[in-house]
Amino acid sequence: MVVLGRIAAPFGVQGWVHLQAFGDDPQSWKVIERWMVSADADAAPEVWRAQKLEGFKLQAKGPVIRFEGCNDRTAAEKLVGLYVAVPRHDLPCTEDDEYYWGDLIGLGVVNQSGERLGRVDRLLETGANDVLVVIDEAVGKDKPVERLIPFVSAVVKDVDQAASVVRVEWDSQW
Repeated sequence: MVVLGRIAAPFGVQGWVHLQAFGDDPQSWKVIERWMVSADADAAPEVWRAQKLEGFKLQAKGPVIRFEGCNDRTAAEKLVGLYVAVPRHDLPCTEDDEYYWGDLIGLGVVNQSGERLGRVDRLLETGANDVLVVIDEAVGKDKPVERLIPFVSAVVKDVDQAASVVRVEWDSQW
């Protein structure tokens, strides 16, 4: 499962909800018919509950969606806090140099000198650019080192999913 976002709040009185999107192109998700919801983003696939998307609108504050059978504000309120995901194979294909966050998590990170900096634990959306949160457990056994590396072309030189590695222009002492 690839988590697309989290349901943030009801929108109006007809069952629509605000979606806090965990990506930069939620408009492309409107073609996905079967969405999955769960209270736990890390839940096993069999825990996720299928929902059919009935409506999708892009508003100034982000996307709002409505699921089939969710016709009023009371029903919408029950969805608040749930994570929204889709099976990986249902996602639209990415272009060259585009990645789903879920595809980056767990990849090893090495710098141009070949030094291992850790692995991608998660990503942060800062507004200016996304940031890789890299955890290096080898440096501090008692307390792992956390590095925040901007996910921009000046820093990220290559993402090799086949080799499970992200190559960056980043010093191990930073």
